[in-house]
Amino acid sequence: MAKDDAKKVAPEAREIPIEGSDDKNEGAAAASGSAPQAESAKAQDAESAAAEKAPEGAAEKAEDADIAAEADAVVEQAERLAKAEQEAAALRDKYLRLQADWDNYRKRTAAETDEMRARAAEKLMNDVLPVLDDFERAIAHAEKNGEAGLLDGVKAISTKLNGVFAKHGLEAIDPAGKAFDSLEHQAVATVDDASVPDETVAQVFQKGYRLGKKVLRPAMVTLATGGPKREPEPAEGDEQE
Repeated sequence: MAKDDAKKVAPEAREIPIEGSDDKNEGAAAASGSAPQAESAKAQDAESAAAEKAPEGAAEKAEDADIAAEADAVVEQAERLAKAEQEAAALRDKYLRLQADWDNYRKRTAAETDEMRARAAEKLMNDVLPVLDDFERAIAHAEKNGEAGLLDGVKAISTKLNGVFAKHGLEAIDPAGKAFDSLEHQAVATVDDASVPDETVAQVFQKGYRLGKKVLRPAMVTLATGGPKREPEPAEGDEQE
């Protein structure tokens, strides 16, 4: 009974207010509320800084890419220039070699031509020397024995000389009594003669000569005029009736 009475008599417990506790609680709550805000602000600042740095980094990368492209272009151009210089040097060397070969060929051809001419002249002179000996013998015979027999000797020498020239391809042009040919004859005068066709060679003042097909000297002739017109000669290959 005494315990029950004691419980009944004991006063109820009350909380004792403490001065300043509310302010501390409020400050703690405020502090706890401002911490997330500070962290959020820092995050925003970091994001903004990263956003500011991102364009700068992209610009630097783009600038680096442009520099690299320009460097590659410079290197490529230098390579093309070096290749072009090599090709130009090769072409120059080829041109110099060709020019040297042409000069050697020209000199060799000129030397061969001169040698051929010398051989041809040597052969001709060897054939003419006996004719000169005959002339000397004819002159010596005329000096000792007078002019008797000189004409026959000169004629023999002339025949022999013509034979030497004919051997080397020289042919006399002696067109007396033939039709005038402006390619081989040179008219120096005309004479009236109706007994022969017009433009017939009447007289040969000087013989002409041809070597092969080349006329070395045309014959100097006079032409007969006043006669009938000459009939055109048939062309080679035409059938005659």
